[in-house]
Amino acid sequence: MLSPSSDIATVGLRAAPTRLSARLVPGVHPDALRAFEQARETFVSGHRIDMGGLATELGVDRTSVFRWVGNRDALLSEVLWSLAVPTLVQAERAASEPGPDGAAPAGAAYLAALLSHFATDLIEADYFRTFLSREPARALRLLTTSASPIQQRYVATVEQLVREHLGERPFDGAIDRHALAYLLVRVSESFTYADLIAGEPPSTDAARSAFRHLLRA
Repeated sequence: MLSPSSDIATVGLRAAPTRLSARLVPGVHPDALRAFEQARETFVSGHRIDMGGLATELGVDRTSVFRWVGNRDALLSEVLWSLAVPTLVQAERAASEPGPDGAAPAGAAYLAALLSHFATDLIEADYFRTFLSREPARALRLLTTSASPIQQRYVATVEQLVREHLGERPFDGAIDRHALAYLLVRVSESFTYADLIAGEPPSTDAARSAFRHLLRA
């Protein structure tokens, strides 16, 4: 598991902790962590996380797995967020790279670049697209609604980025910091999951243009 290197990796979990996320702290609940890591490996390999199959792989009964990690949605949510975190960190690093003029982007341009890299990485991740095509209704519910903590964590993360790079009052107070973060997240979701939401192919170029327009970058 890639170790995140900055606050972008932790702000989401602080904003929306769950019973399972608390158990996944190393040393707190080894069995829950073992089940989670096996489920994450299954997911990344492109296979469906099945609670019965997971129990068999761990050599325990289904009741034990449910007791350790909760239901399937709870487990999937933590697996998805665990993969979003290193993707965010990777996007943060990519956005910090100098451009053709030798200067790294700053402010709104930096934030637009980071969000564009994140959307691009999700769109191009084969295991993630496999999950979206295999379980579209569940994917949208877990990723784009308050039914799971993922959207709350993403909004909190983007709000932190807005605070750091646009200040406490973005655009001279023209929009509330939280409202801007929520809007950016919804734009990110709209283009990343365009095939599920509107039947259109996901577009990294469209996402990049939208971020730059909204952020006046």
